Amino acid sequence: MQKRVIELYEKVKDSVVSITAVKILDFLFIREPVSGLGSGFIVDERGIVVTNAHVVEGYEHITVTLSSGENVEATIIDIDPHYDIAFLKIPRDNLKPLPLGDSDELKVGQFVIAIGNPFGQVLGGPSLTFGVISGLGRNLRTEGKIYENLIQTDAPVNPGNSGGPLIDLEGKAIGITTAMIPFAQGIGFAIPINEVKYSLSQIEKYGRILRPWIGIYGLDVNPVIAYQLGLSKPAGVLIIRVVPGSPAARAGIRPGHVVIGTDGKEIQGIGDLVAKLREKGIGQEITLNLYAQGGIRNVRVRIEEAP
Repeated sequence: MQKRVIELYEKVKDSVVSITAVKILDFLFIREPVSGLGSGFIVDERGIVVTNAHVVEGYEHITVTLSSGENVEATIIDIDPHYDIAFLKIPRDNLKPLPLGDSDELKVGQFVIAIGNPFGQVLGGPSLTFGVISGLGRNLRTEGKIYENLIQTDAPVNPGNSGGPLIDLEGKAIGITTAMIPFAQGIGFAIPINEVKYSLSQIEKYGRILRPWIGIYGLDVNPVIAYQLGLSKPAGVLIIRVVPGSPAARAGIRPGHVVIGTDGKEIQGIGDLVAKLREKGIGQEITLNLYAQGGIRNVRVRIEEAP
């Protein structure tokens, strides 16, 4: 196993980059620079880098440090704050992209490697931590935001490694490390790589990320939730928040409702619901089959582009 991890590090390290972002704040008529550090990785040989949205959002000057030590000015292609994903463009080609895996095939207990490069300009190379997938489909509420369907890992995610890849033992990226829970021992999270693949396909097709949206946040219905709500089986999405003024809000959908199907077909969880919205597309209507107060009703909702 040790030899395998060493080989994987050597295989992927040239695809992992360091990201430095700077913005100027005005405070009492004094302009002070504020900088942030993060990581990212190459997803296209033509100079496309993916990282977390929070690493670069709101910053004016973004620099990517390649594995060679070269510093390159980057521009933002697009940002998806909902999934905490950002794509950058650097004026380089013939780069080494990291192969992307399939996050829908992940299993709890699977070995993973987290790689970050927050101090590429100083220390000169990525760092590595090793662990397992300790949970799937996690939902995290932090700083007023809700992140859905996250991968949980016990591979330590050090400050500044945010935006780096979570890698399987085949050397494929299966997630983007994105958060740590303060005061919790050994808990890290990653965005599933299939969200990155979807966003990248949108950029290639439209030049920006278009996400179908109805304005709900939810939890996968597990056996405990199913028992508490009187559902016959653990399937569906328990709505925990509805965005005011959103399509779902206008349709009368409320927290506590459970989406058990779409257009008459059962869904298992958030992943199925998102897939159905993408299949329908922006501007179309979808029928949500809702369980509420012991009964089932159908609600038509118009799909819009996420704000």
